[in-house]
Amino acid sequence: MKTITLYGAKRCHKTQHYMRFFENQILKYAFLDVKANEANAEKLRHLYNNGKLIFPTITIDKKRLRNPTDKELIKRLNK
Repeated sequence: MKTITLYGAKRCHKTQHYMRFFENQILKYAFLDVKANEANAEKLRHLYNNGKLIFPTITIDKKRLRNPTDKELIKRLNK
């Protein structure tokens, strides 16, 4: 089973899209709200060399995806 983490903000429409995507696919995932929790924001900043808060970002195991299409997500999930 893959480990999926969604870094985003609850009020972000793209984050909401990914949440629905994972729920529709019946996939377990961790949602880390980077606007509501500074510790989550720091975890996200450490994923990028520039230290910026770039979301939504999804990690699947050790692979980082920045704002992927549904097709890209499905491809990564099937690997």
